[in-house]
Order: sequence, then structure tokens, then C-alpha cells
Amino acid sequence: MLFFKKKEIPLMEFFPKEMVDIHSHLLPGIDDGAKDLEATVALIRKMASFGITNFITTPHVLGDLYPNTPEIIQKKLQLVQDALGNTDLSHIRLKAAAEYMLDEQFAVFLEKGNLLTLKDNLILVEMSYFSPPLNLYALLFEIQLKGYKPVLAHPERYFTYHNNPREFQKLKRAGCLFQLNLLSLTPHYGKPVEKTAQLLLKEGMYDFVGTDTHHQQHLDLLQKISTKENLKLLEGLLQENVRVFGG
Repeated sequence: MLFFKKKEIPLMEFFPKEMVDIHSHLLPGIDDGAKDLEATVALIRKMASFGITNFITTPHVLGDLYPNTPEIIQKKLQLVQDALGNTDLSHIRLKAAAEYMLDEQFAVFLEKGNLLTLKDNLILVEMSYFSPPLNLYALLFEIQLKGYKPVLAHPERYFTYHNNPREFQKLKRAGCLFQLNLLSLTPHYGKPVEKTAQLLLKEGMYDFVGTDTHHQQHLDLLQKISTKENLKLLEGLLQENVRVFGG
């Protein structure tokens, strides 16, 4: 039996013009992403070489581990924008939102209403990979009651649901939009995550995509998703990123 390697295509041909990456950790020194400004600029430069020049970067907001506030995030954003303006990357469009952990502290933020959105009322949220909050559906309801729409980051990575895929349907019915991590289509996060991503993609359950870039190793791996087969599967989602978040 012959095995044929899927042919990779250049990422410049994979991503559409005006592609917007809505999930990354590019702001320096405030979470587990870029460690300093030099690393931030290097990541953005590499992604620009892939044809991605529009970003809504999303630092973690996670309890005492990453106690980021809108003020902290906006200050770091301005620092990066100023640095890019002094380089050949001045054409980069960089905005900032946040990736909110669905925990007790998030309920406080939600009550205050001071949330950084991807656009309009869309907020990027995540939860524990192994144990979703007991009040998850009440919290999702409250998010929407406050006028927001939850975009659940990388649903394929929540191990709790791998053996109960009907829960994904329940999350969709509860009002969640789904964002696929592109690297989930590789073995990077493990075979169960890759299998779940393929399942959700086949079922048409994703609304958006993101790279979830933290460091250079992620970008080194990104080329592996750039095949004609994946482009056929993802083209609509990539264009949806442009349609919703571009301009």
C-alpha cells in the first residue's frame, strides 16, 4: 500500500487577504505568551511573512495568575503599536481584547461590565480543560443577559467532552460560538484533540479560527496545517474571520 504525504502549500496562499487572527498572546510580559517586546515583534514579523497582518490579540485574564485589567492590556498594546510604528511593520493592524477564564472572578467582571471584546459584543472565553464550572450554563446565560455573545476558545481541547460529543451541541444551543485553534488540526495538542477538531469541523460547528500563538514553536508548526485538503475545509471559516473582524 502506498502512502502519500499531504502536499503543503505556502501559508501566504493559505490565508486570505486581510486575514484577521482573533486569538493570540502577543503582548509582552503579561501572560504565558511573548516574554518581552523583542519576542512580540519577532512573532508579528513571522506571522506577517505568512500573510497575517491583522490581529486582535487576546491576553489571558485568569485569577491571580494573570490578573490583567483593560488598563494593563491597553498600556501594553500602545507599547507594541509604538514599537511597530518605528519599524517596517508599521502597516500591521493590532488591536487587543482578552481571553477570559470562566471562573468566579469573571462573574465579578461581568457584573461591572468592563470587558474587552473581540468586536462589538463578542467576548472570547475559555474554561478548565478538565473540569468545566458547575454553573457553566447559568454563566453563559448571564453573559448573554448582559448583552454579550460568548465565543468559546478551542472547544476541541476540553477533554471533559471528548467522550460525550453531544455536549458540544448543548453548548451551541446555549448560545456559544466556537473558535478553532488551527494547530488542533495537527498532533500538537495530542491525537484526541486532533480527532475532536476534525469531528467538529466535519459537523460544521465552528464559527471562527485563530492561531492561539504563544511562541515561535507554534509558528514553526503552523505550516503543517497548510495543505490543499485543509484549505478546502477551512476556507469558509477563514473568510468568516475576514468578514466579521476585518475593516
